[in-house]
Formats: sequence, structure tokens, C-alpha cells
Amino acid sequence: MEQRPQILARAVEGDPESFSRLIEPLLDQAYRLAAVMLADRAAAEDAVQEASIKAWRKVRQLRGDLNSLRPWFLSIVANECRMTRRTRWWSVVKLPDVVSPAREAPESHADLRGALLRLSPDERLPLVLHFYLDLPLEELAKTLRVSPAAAKSRVYRAARRLRADLTIEEVF
Repeated sequence: MEQRPQILARAVEGDPESFSRLIEPLLDQAYRLAAVMLADRAAAEDAVQEASIKAWRKVRQLRGDLNSLRPWFLSIVANECRMTRRTRWWSVVKLPDVVSPAREAPESHADLRGALLRLSPDERLPLVLHFYLDLPLEELAKTLRVSPAAAKSRVYRAARRLRADLTIEEVF
């Protein structure tokens, strides 16, 4: 079996099969990130697809080794989500998600989801990357293109804002 550094080298040289083998394991995390950022499954799928195409076009710009691949790709996905949120049609054409009564989330999940959606995309991104996708702070910093201290600060501030938005009801 071919070693991953060789696959990366072949992808950078323009081999689509090698690129596909590198990106495929990241697609699930990319989709989960986009789904939380956009709160729309179809838009998330489109964002990941667009990000994959952009990554293929920019694969020669990938700096570093395989440890740089995931933060590099997830930052492309995050940027694609930001661009999607900024486009005018998003706010005009957005249809509400209809949840069937049998599939409704428990109340605590709905509260957390609502609180997450009330955060700005830039506040939501570090939380999703760190807590939902389990990225360590060093990788989070690479993805956000900031220092590890700045990444930690962003996670802390967003978590503090999220915590303030959630209310805990006591049941007696």
C-alpha cells in the first residue's frame, strides 16, 4: 500500500485519485462543520462540495506535511460557509426546516442548538471545531489561521457567550 506522504506528493502533482484518497476521510468532519455553521443540510452538502473543488484547485498551495491537511481543508470549508451566509439569496430564499413531531429533538438539545445558532458564524466556528470535531487547540489555531493563544481565547469567549445564552431551569 502506498504511503500517505507519497499520496500527498502525487496529489500536489495533479493526480485526482490521490487527492480523493486524501480528502475522503475528511469529508464527514467537513460536512458536520458545514451543517452546524449553515443549519441546513442541503447547503452544507453544497458547501463541502464547493470546498472540495476549491481544495483541488489549490492543492499546490498546501504548505507543510499531512498534519496540515485537515486544518487547511476545514478552513476552506469554513470560508465557503461564510461566503454562503453572506450571499443575498441565503437570507431571501431560506425556507424553514420542518421537523416532524416524531423526530423532534429533546428540549435541552433544542435549547443548545438554538443558542448555537444565535452565535455569529465567527463565534460558532471555534466551538464547533474544538468541541464537536474534537480538534486540538494547535490544529484549531492552524484552521483559524491564528496563534494557539488566540484560538484558545476565541473558544473561551464563544463558550462564555453560549453559556450566558442558555438558561437552566430547575425542576422541583
